[in-house]
Amino acid sequence: MKKAMVLGATGATGSLVIRQLLKQNIEVLAMVRDLTKLPSDISKSENVKVIEVEIANISVKTLASLIGDCDAVISCLGHNLTLKGIYGKPRRLVTGAIQKVFDAVQLSRKLERTKFILMNTTGNSNRDIPEITPLSQRLVIAILRKLLPPHLDNELAADFLRMNVGDTTSQLEWVVVRPDGLIDENDVSAYELHTSPTRNAIFDAGATSRINVADFMARLVSDDMLWSHWKGKMPVIYNDDKNGNML
Repeated sequence: MKKAMVLGATGATGSLVIRQLLKQNIEVLAMVRDLTKLPSDISKSENVKVIEVEIANISVKTLASLIGDCDAVISCLGHNLTLKGIYGKPRRLVTGAIQKVFDAVQLSRKLERTKFILMNTTGNSNRDIPEITPLSQRLVIAILRKLLPPHLDNELAADFLRMNVGDTTSQLEWVVVRPDGLIDENDVSAYELHTSPTRNAIFDAGATSRINVADFMARLVSDDMLWSHWKGKMPVIYNDDKNGNML
């Protein structure tokens, strides 16, 4: 049985990711800041182990011992949408977590490579390609980069994977998942996967349900062929409008 660590497990998408992993018979190690915020059906599952600690406060050595048993790490970490969450510390919450996971994977000396899946945003361009985004979007993103620390954190997190991890012989392989406008739906529906955005992320955003994001992330853990197709890339996910594909 495969096993995945989930960071940000109590968030709106994180808990959905755990449920989708369990449906695919994948054991879960959930790292949470507050156990009381984890839904009871998850915390009581025999295939879920919960670690109540902030990623910023756990040592690399301890994290390495936990990751050693995991096939994948999924990050749904995000900043709380409050003044303190947006402008308070840690301003590099996501980037710092990725750096710690990377160090822990190297320290663990695992024989098998670890999959790392990062939930990001279509507002962050993949500069490996590069992507040509509309001028209006570039102007707004430039402002957000200066005014909203969480957006810069998202960019730096993806940049760390692209530039520091890359596609080298590192023990960490990665995929950055970029949903567009997030919405809540009860069930998984058809969705599209694209190499780059097909819409203006600011002025013509598409819809992406959180449960579809969760389904795709869980499939990346369980489906090695899907992983091979997207590893080292930043796929964009939209709810299906009949023009995309499910690769």
